[in-house]
Amino acid sequence: MKKSLLLVLLLFVVFGLNAKSKEYDLKHWPNGKSPIEIGTRIAEKFLKTAHSKYGNTHPATPPTQITYPDVCTWLGGMWFAEVTQNDALFNRFEGRFTPLFDGEANLLPKPNHVDNNVFGSVPLELYLKTKQQKYLDLGLKYADTQWTLPEDAKSEQKDFASQGYSWQTRIWIDDMFMITAVQAQAYRATGDLKYIDRAAKEMVLYLDKIQLANGLFYHSPDAHFSWGRGNGWMAVGMAEILRILPNDNPNRNRIMEGYHKMMAALLKYQETDGMWRQIIDDPEAWKETSGTAMFTYAMITGVKNGWLDQKTYGTAARNGWLALTNYINANDELTEVCEGTNIQNDRNHYMQRKRIVGDLHGQAPLLWCATALLR
Repeated sequence: MKKSLLLVLLLFVVFGLNAKSKEYDLKHWPNGKSPIEIGTRIAEKFLKTAHSKYGNTHPATPPTQITYPDVCTWLGGMWFAEVTQNDALFNRFEGRFTPLFDGEANLLPKPNHVDNNVFGSVPLELYLKTKQQKYLDLGLKYADTQWTLPEDAKSEQKDFASQGYSWQTRIWIDDMFMITAVQAQAYRATGDLKYIDRAAKEMVLYLDKIQLANGLFYHSPDAHFSWGRGNGWMAVGMAEILRILPNDNPNRNRIMEGYHKMMAALLKYQETDGMWRQIIDDPEAWKETSGTAMFTYAMITGVKNGWLDQKTYGTAARNGWLALTNYINANDELTEVCEGTNIQNDRNHYMQRKRIVGDLHGQAPLLWCATALLR
């Protein structure tokens, strides 16, 4: 009788611990919700879809250039192909790119804006895989021109450049992916510290200027609302820099401090179903998927790298991922994605943004999350 009782107690403890551990488990998933399944669906969807117009995959008129939401999805697709060791899938992403050297060369963006220069991230990723010089040359063109002051630069741009920052600096939180991503990619491709040093210095500028006491960020100094996806760009930008920034970089501790402060704030505002809102700290705002995906990615990356407590943030990341999978429709499109959003110091501007289906602003970070979960 005593042995039977001990066995029951032992089983209770074991199963109790297993049930508890599932709350922050980032490896095991219900059927249909695993990162390999979701990532494959979203990657295939992108490859079967024409170039978008700032994320809109069904524009009224064809795009005149490759825009940054495509870049982010393209990059995520290649990351996913690499982490799953699927060379055939990677080759299809490369095949989508090669026409840009000839028949579609008119779609290459001009290197004159943060949203355009991030394009260089894609050829640099292709170079890392293939070692083809043409990809390196094209990617570095976008990384280098981001720090090459044009002749017609405005006074504010000259001021930033004179202090060692990109002339494309705007102090919009979106920039902290657009600027840092291409510089980080250039560092990965060349090993030249100047690129990652630039990215880190730029990130600290933004942290010092616009991170709020509560850990979140306004969209800009002129728009006093903590817009979800805008904060998402910042969260992902910090996670990506920290993933590759050398330990002896003088700005690493400052970026890690800002990252921890933001993650703690996001934890506070995550809804019980795993989602975050269009305006993060506004309980009347609608639940939005692209920002949720970006925050989830930043937390997955933090847990995987040991920067964040596994139980606390692993639970938040798992809840975020599971919530997002509920917003994917039968056409492999993420729903409830905020449309492209400009700066306005008006709550209604953010509250009344259109909720788009299948917009690449949402498809991209969903791929990033799938990749991060498999790393």
